[in-house]
Amino acid sequence: MYDYIKGHLTSVTQNSKGNFITVEACGIGYCCEVTINDIRPLCEGTDIKVYTVLIHREDKMYLCGFLHKESRDIFNILTSVSGVGTKMAFALLEQFEVSELISFVIDDNYKALTGAKGVGPKLAQKIVLELKDKLINYGENISIPKVSGCGISSKVMDEASSVLASLGYTSSEIEKAILKVSTELSPNAETEDILKKALQTLSL
Repeated sequence: MYDYIKGHLTSVTQNSKGNFITVEACGIGYCCEVTINDIRPLCEGTDIKVYTVLIHREDKMYLCGFLHKESRDIFNILTSVSGVGTKMAFALLEQFEVSELISFVIDDNYKALTGAKGVGPKLAQKIVLELKDKLINYGENISIPKVSGCGISSKVMDEASSVLASLGYTSSEIEKAILKVSTELSPNAETEDILKKALQTLSL
């Protein structure tokens, strides 16, 4: 329903229920729950753009907000797993960078995911099992950029491109980002290295 809200940050609140901000846009104040990582650099009285997810439950509706598009999109992917709700997805995003989370899933490294609060081995295994195919196979029909001379393996390039597609980026956005970062990385670069650089480029 809401892709993002751009407006004036009027309130920053931290309490036992979570971390919240209020953004005023066109005379309406939108309250969003955010991660601790996103709330730390914020100051009331500044202008802000927040990517949002509307959570609709039987007893209530509320907004989750993210300063970066890729964080919002991986949040949506995480919460598609049965047993992973808002709090659990926030815990994972507070513990790991987006590129790290994706790397753990691709590498079947469920043990690393247990480093997040409340994530046990069984749930971590479930997250890896359910998300790996979504992340890797999502972009199998997109146009993968062919980069000559960079030396990075085609498997790594394909994985990175597919994951970016699963996060909602277009083929043209992916191609530009991949082409750019491939000239900045060594031939031994792994999927996580490409994703980290590409996400930084795409967020500019």
